[in-house]
Amino acid sequence: MTLATAAFGSVTLAHYLFVASALFTIGLVGFLTRRNLIIMFLCTELMFQGAGLALIAFSRFHANYTGQTFVVFVITVAAAEAALALALVVLLFRRRESLSAEEWRELRGGSSCTASRRLH
Repeated sequence: MTLATAAFGSVTLAHYLFVASALFTIGLVGFLTRRNLIIMFLCTELMFQGAGLALIAFSRFHANYTGQTFVVFVITVAAAEAALALALVVLLFRRRESLSAEEWRELRGGSSCTASRRLH
């Protein structure tokens, strides 16, 4: 028995699920409350990591590798999302020189009160 096991006991599935749910919740709250696009995308990554940790924990608990295999696909989707997010952030910064999520409303096209005010 190691010192860590003697002091803290064994780590159970509930511990992993608590950390996974905390990661997901922090990511969700950050995504809903922040207006900076980079922070919003980092919060999305936190939610992906929380979901991935839960999948790996359940996979280990049930002694099969299905969850671990699925996490590889989740990480692939997260990498693609990060690349797309970086491209969109660069596009927005070049057009508006701001990283505020409110600036996306002006990029929709069509008539906008704010866009028409800037022209006059």
